[in-house]
Amino acid sequence: MKNAVMRTAGVWAAATFGLVAAPAWATNGYLANGYGGASKGLAGAGVAVPTGVLGLAQNPAMGHKVGNQAGACLTGFMPDRSVEVSPGGPLTPGTYQSKNEFFFIPCAGANWVLNERMSLGVFMFGNGGMNTEYSPNFFAGFGVGSDPVGVNLEQAFISVNLSYQATETLSFGIAPILAIQRFSATGLEAFAGMSIDPVNVTNNEDDWSKGFGFNVGVLWEPTPELTFGAAYRSRIDMEKFDKYAGLFAEGGDFDIPAVATLGVAISPQSMSKWTFTGEVQRIFYSDIPAIANPNAPPQGPLGANNGIGFGWKDMDVVRIGAVYRHNDAWTFRGGLSRASRFIDDASVVMNTLAPATIEWHASLGFTHKLNDRWDITGSYTHAFDKSYSGVNPALTGAPQPVKIRMSQNEVAFGVTYRW
Repeated sequence: MKNAVMRTAGVWAAATFGLVAAPAWATNGYLANGYGGASKGLAGAGVAVPTGVLGLAQNPAMGHKVGNQAGACLTGFMPDRSVEVSPGGPLTPGTYQSKNEFFFIPCAGANWVLNERMSLGVFMFGNGGMNTEYSPNFFAGFGVGSDPVGVNLEQAFISVNLSYQATETLSFGIAPILAIQRFSATGLEAFAGMSIDPVNVTNNEDDWSKGFGFNVGVLWEPTPELTFGAAYRSRIDMEKFDKYAGLFAEGGDFDIPAVATLGVAISPQSMSKWTFTGEVQRIFYSDIPAIANPNAPPQGPLGANNGIGFGWKDMDVVRIGAVYRHNDAWTFRGGLSRASRFIDDASVVMNTLAPATIEWHASLGFTHKLNDRWDITGSYTHAFDKSYSGVNPALTGAPQPVKIRMSQNEVAFGVTYRW
């Protein structure tokens, strides 16, 4: 078993490098809406229903539900985002479509049931990111700005999961997390004069940082028809982006926000093929100054502790989903999720760099059991087009209306091996 663990860890390390070497964009702000094909088929739900190895990322207490299995998945992600600048101010008017409209995001993991009480899992996945690339540069209206203008943030997690089944109805889990992220920005020369460190604002290529956190979860099954799940992922204290110390608040600090999720699953005795689930989640963006600090009007210069941020508030996500077990070979899933709006109109201009406007997701998915060992899983998610419009009163000259919008399509496929 030890050799198998070592071989698997080597594969995950290589896969993680491949993940963070490819741009990614996620959907609830900049965090992923679910992990793995089964969860994505439920519009991101999974804290109270098992969704395979990657479901441990949502609730570490699921180890015995997952059982002995290994899996790998690949997501094709297709965001469509644009910015519309109206005439009448310093920004260059026009409609700008971001490039890079297709991304691949891999994930993989394995779980071992050690005994009737303990299980051990190891897995990696893309936590989220943001990517924009506009040309020409609409900030060049300030008199300076290279092409293209945009940002790229990528985050990957590697996690070890320990699950403990305390009783037949109660399980706990804990998962230490190693987080890796990289960031780059281009075309932001117009902001250098607003920074305490103008050399480290833009066009400094990739910068990397790492940090550590944890995820904890509980699963309670008071009856065969009813399951409750809860999980909390800690804020992850990341190393600073030194190359962009003049862009982000607190000298380049860009921590990953905490996430709390509470869910329920119901499997009615009279509808034995069905399971229905619902959950609520809060993402604590307001705790991260680089993300949450206001920009309209700004409190302080870029890079300072109270420096300009994106103006993000905490986000609340509500999900509902259903699982239909058609027969021993086929299982089908569907789900809806809605995220709360988390920026004000005055922050729209700053969020041209990260137009995370999505509120509604709808998903469909399936699992096909090939034999006693192998499954394949697929899902499709559509994030409905949403736009925000606003004016930043801090702009010099006449306030200028700006609209940001986004829609998304996502297809995920995975394969699972059980033993």
